[in-house]
Amino acid sequence: MPADAGAINLEDTETHAHMIGASSLTKQYGKQLLFKDVNIKFTPGNCYGLIGANGSGKSTFLKILSGEIEPTSGSVDIIPGTRLSMLRQDHFQFNEFPVLETVIMGHEKLYKVMQDKEAIYAKPDFSDADGVRAAELEEEFGHMNGYEAEAEAAKLLQGLGIGEELHQTLIKDLSGGERVRVLLAQALFGNPGVLLLDEPTNHLDVVSISWLEDFLYSFENTVIVVSHDRHFLDRVCTHIADIDFGKVQLYTGNYSFWYESSQLALTQRRDQNKRTEDKMKELQAFIARFSANASKSRQATSRKKLLEKLTLDDIKPSSRKYPYIAFKMERESGRDLLTITNLGKSLNGVPLFSGLNITLRKGEKVAFFDRDGLTVTTLFQILTGEIEPDEGEYRWGASTSVGYFPKENTKYFDVDLNLVDWLRQYSTDKDEQFVRGFLGRMLFTGDESLKMANVISGGEKVRCMLSRMMLLNANVLVMNEPTNHLDLESITSLNDAMIEYKGTLLFASHDHQFVQTIADRIVEFMPNGVIDKLSTYDDYIACQDVESLRMNLSDAALGFV
Repeated sequence: MPADAGAINLEDTETHAHMIGASSLTKQYGKQLLFKDVNIKFTPGNCYGLIGANGSGKSTFLKILSGEIEPTSGSVDIIPGTRLSMLRQDHFQFNEFPVLETVIMGHEKLYKVMQDKEAIYAKPDFSDADGVRAAELEEEFGHMNGYEAEAEAAKLLQGLGIGEELHQTLIKDLSGGERVRVLLAQALFGNPGVLLLDEPTNHLDVVSISWLEDFLYSFENTVIVVSHDRHFLDRVCTHIADIDFGKVQLYTGNYSFWYESSQLALTQRRDQNKRTEDKMKELQAFIARFSANASKSRQATSRKKLLEKLTLDDIKPSSRKYPYIAFKMERESGRDLLTITNLGKSLNGVPLFSGLNITLRKGEKVAFFDRDGLTVTTLFQILTGEIEPDEGEYRWGASTSVGYFPKENTKYFDVDLNLVDWLRQYSTDKDEQFVRGFLGRMLFTGDESLKMANVISGGEKVRCMLSRMMLLNANVLVMNEPTNHLDLESITSLNDAMIEYKGTLLFASHDHQFVQTIADRIVEFMPNGVIDKLSTYDDYIACQDVESLRMNLSDAALGFV
């Protein structure tokens, strides 16, 4: 299922029979209208990225399609006999089941046949009638590829980083991240006709994300996915379904095409006096640039036709609002910024790193990766003074000022303050108008700036923490997964801010585009060592020498290089 920047079209003209769709679909909670009279069709062989601002109803729309919740009015249309699979968010539902069995449970009909078979064969008084029924079940089992079920489930688990040694482990004995991977394998299992995925890349490392991209790229049925990972959306999506203005609008193309076309439309709308002829030339140049990749797509011909039909009216500006994020430095840092010497730390007796030596220079932007989610967090906590190392030392340069964005921010909001007073704590200018203005730039307008800090959402907390970071005016930023909980608009603004930042940056992120566009150095912790390379992220991934090192440091004796 190729992802390329193709044409954009409000009514998809492909002629395939749709697997699933919606007719006059409306969802309303009290006075809050999420969407109204939605008519849309999703066809086989395509992957639809469902996007929309926070609170627009993306997850609700998926749950309506899956039958988990009912619409206010309208209906969901699905071809009879089509099997629909959805990534479940309930990590505890399968606690008492082994991993491999949990994956197979994703195909409910197949799993029921397996149970019925086992129940019959376990009967002490096996009758002739039981034999006939068992034969029927075996035939049905074979038609559903049941004899390959365990092998398919194992292959999916392996691709998502769940090794064979865990396949008989109970779900309750896995870590949170491992449970998410098992539930993702469950959703993918058995070649469903319609696959619904809500944030499937959460808790996946870069290797597993790449595997999932390849899986969906080759998937021949219908996929509808919600994700805040822009690179992932670009890699897997053939279409974008945008929830905006209370509608679900369908566009042909990937996320980047949708984003840039909506920005073009916004610019053209602002410039009302610009001649139509000039607008058309700008539009044609834009389309030509994006359609260069269309030849790589199986849908190249149909997309070319869509391009030829595209008009100015087909491109719509988005109603999305982007926060204003910019990081300034109060003073320059010295050239020798940070020296780490023989640093080591263990957790519960297990070494996370040992004998670590790293020197950072002024202006570097370094992306850190690990496999366990703990190593980089622990290193950042040491470097910002939250915890002490077990061995070794680190030294910041004399003129260095450090701003820290932690992965876990709960303690910052365990206070009885509204957002104005909360942010005022970190501002040298205590004037309320100044603080309110700052919050306004981060989309806390009007009475929203008077919300209590201890009840705001995860995304709102991150925007508050970024406001705090901006007020620090630090020349070094240490940022641990700063895109978590943010919507696509806030991620885009933060991404641009980090590119423009003139100071030094140490950060961890699983957002491919974020890392590729910011980092000029990669540090990756492996089970038995660390790789440190001056490189962009894409070059790092493609480097054969790095791949060889990765293999060696996965198996070699403990030793850091």
